[in-house]
Amino acid sequence: MKIGLVLPMNDADGPGAGGWPRIRTLAQLAEAGGIDSLWLYDHLIFRFPDQPEDGIHEAMSLLAALADATERVELGTIVLGTGFRPPALTAKMAATIDEIANGRLILGLGAGWHEPEYTAFGYPFDHRVGRFEEVLKIITPLVRGERVTLHGTFHDVEDAVLIPPPPRPGRLPGRMPILIAAKGERMLRLTARYADAWNTAWFGVPNERSTSRMADMAAACEAEGRDPATLELTVGVSVDTGDSEPGITTPADALPADASEIARAFDAWRDLGVGTVQVSLKEVDEASVALLLEARRLHLGER
Repeated sequence: MKIGLVLPMNDADGPGAGGWPRIRTLAQLAEAGGIDSLWLYDHLIFRFPDQPEDGIHEAMSLLAALADATERVELGTIVLGTGFRPPALTAKMAATIDEIANGRLILGLGAGWHEPEYTAFGYPFDHRVGRFEEVLKIITPLVRGERVTLHGTFHDVEDAVLIPPPPRPGRLPGRMPILIAAKGERMLRLTARYADAWNTAWFGVPNERSTSRMADMAAACEAEGRDPATLELTVGVSVDTGDSEPGITTPADALPADASEIARAFDAWRDLGVGTVQVSLKEVDEASVALLLEARRLHLGER
């Protein structure tokens, strides 16, 4: 099982905590320590009742910078809000970032959920799943080197193609992985139809909620005539979670900041067939990254 780290993207942990120099330092520290992947959220602004408004840096811009600042780790989005960018442009940006990263990008996609940011930035929030389905019909073939014409209800492209072509077809593993975060029946069916990986979040140890979601995903694969073994399972795991990422983390499910307990949780997720865990730390700093690396060593049985 691979272990990933969700990087900080704002200053919730203190002034400068989510600035680019800090992000680069922590990314390189995690990579040097053996972390398999680095992940970024995609939001524009957070506006919750009775909370100060907050926001994070733009994900694709940071992803391009990380692609140049790192060498080995996979880089992923958990996940892009596909309503924020035209789908063909998203595919073009992803192909460019994958070129910079030498084929290390995992393109995570989702339908979005926080209506205030759509309103604030002028994006439609209606028919999110219908829009998302059209997005997948455009992005997926484009990043796999195909031409696309789609005259849909929400999107219209005519003979779209990525030139230069996506770099992945000529390299192993052959194509850019598409990851989808989903839990509703219709979204799970789309995941089974289009994705290489599925994400569910946020959890500590496996529980009834995670078991139910995995069963729903297996049922969606069966409905789509797909072998569930061909879809990688990924799980967002929270450690010592507070309110530093508004609306994202689940305090009741968070793991304590204890390397042994985190390692045991990793063991449990691995035993369920999970391919990747994306770890969200309350505070991403040298100490918490060191904690995660120790948990990784225990999980792998390293001394």
